[in-house]
Amino acid sequence: MNQRNEQLLEIVNQRKKIEVNELATLLNVSKVTIRKDLTELENRGLLQRQHGFAMINNPNNLNFRLAQNYDVKRRIAQLAATIVHDNDTIMIESGSTCALLAEELGKSGKHITIITISYFIANYIREYDNLTVYVLGGQYQSDAQVGVGPLTKLMLANFHTTKLFLGVDGFDENYGFYGNDIMRADTVQAMAVNADKAYVLTDASKFKTTSTVRQLAFHQVYAVITDDQLSTTNHQVLVDHQLHVRIVTQNESAPASD
Repeated sequence: MNQRNEQLLEIVNQRKKIEVNELATLLNVSKVTIRKDLTELENRGLLQRQHGFAMINNPNNLNFRLAQNYDVKRRIAQLAATIVHDNDTIMIESGSTCALLAEELGKSGKHITIITISYFIANYIREYDNLTVYVLGGQYQSDAQVGVGPLTKLMLANFHTTKLFLGVDGFDENYGFYGNDIMRADTVQAMAVNADKAYVLTDASKFKTTSTVRQLAFHQVYAVITDDQLSTTNHQVLVDHQLHVRIVTQNESAPASD
């Protein structure tokens, strides 16, 4: 996605609904160019078009969450992708930043095997022949498009990977990381048991809320990759619990090591 498309997406997210003509004026490009950009973003599921307007997705749709803080999430995903090596087998949980990580791995050309509970992610990266994807079955949650529960955990017992990448919904300085669904959190805990290192991928906004369900404690997480809006206090909490912290800026991402 080029810089103009990122600016366009940010404007639509802020305004929620805006005329195509106004977008062309704000970005100082022709209506033809704006329509082309909107078609690209709509095809990627990041916004909707309707009768001369561009508008955000349904908030209950995963594509809506994908479009929120898109540029920061993309930079986090790019940084995380540098940790994954050619011919690696990894686990990826679910969520928008994890989906962007999978996409970055597809773009990289590396031959990666991905084990995931996310049907959304499997579909999102379906065009990349260099990625081999195993989707774990179980009880299907249509809102998050994931498989969870006892059957999922039974299948997980057959796999072991060096790396697990996951998203979170909240944070507590006394415990660690939270989710918003008890069955999904339970499944993530099972994934963490079957991986050597767990990497949390999240934009810094998730550190401002606790959410509902305990997901992973500090000692279960190896590293956090987030953005430079992380508060000094929360950064120090992570360091005090011996987590590796990787930060991306608003302008560029930096290489990471495992």
